Amino acid sequence: MTPQAIASFFATLKAANPQPVTELEYTSVFELLTAVLLSAQATDVGVNKATRRLFPVANTPQKILALGLDGLESYIKTIGLYRSKAKHLMETCRILVERHGGEVPREREALEALPGVGRKTANVVLNSAFGEETMAVDTHIFRVGNRTGLAPGKTPYEVEMKLLQVVPAEYRVDAHHWLILHGRYVCQARKPLCWQCRVAPYCSFKPKTPAP
Repeated sequence: MTPQAIASFFATLKAANPQPVTELEYTSVFELLTAVLLSAQATDVGVNKATRRLFPVANTPQKILALGLDGLESYIKTIGLYRSKAKHLMETCRILVERHGGEVPREREALEALPGVGRKTANVVLNSAFGEETMAVDTHIFRVGNRTGLAPGKTPYEVEMKLLQVVPAEYRVDAHHWLILHGRYVCQARKPLCWQCRVAPYCSFKPKTPAP
């Protein structure tokens, strides 16, 4: 995609959704971190169902620790891989209390040192909680970056670095939200909905899929 096409691509997405946000439900930085940690290989809808039960009871590191592992598992057992996620979250809460005064750090290195928190999760927290210009490349963004020609790459990290290079500055903070939503609802894996895509004129994907 040319720089002009990329600018038009994001201008179009912004016009359709001026203030995009994550579909995970949260009211604090810790709740966001917890929800993103739980969302690996799970849907936002499924995570939200679990956290609607969990957060009213335990929404701080101290309260999660007080639940104990079995107690935590009882709230999140509807989420895939819940046992390993519960262990990671308990250990993360312990580290937050012991090393960070119970607060979520805003440094990438400290975030990525937390159990169950990889680069993608850290990017979500840095962007959604702290407003940093990061790209949390999940399967949707990886697909959209490659399929459209916006940011081709063989790995999520390559796509992330390319996006940071090509996305115009005025769109960078919100870009990963637009791309996730676009991949989730329009540029879908099995069959992209090209016939109803607002940014199809700027996309390099050929041939465009016709309307059913």
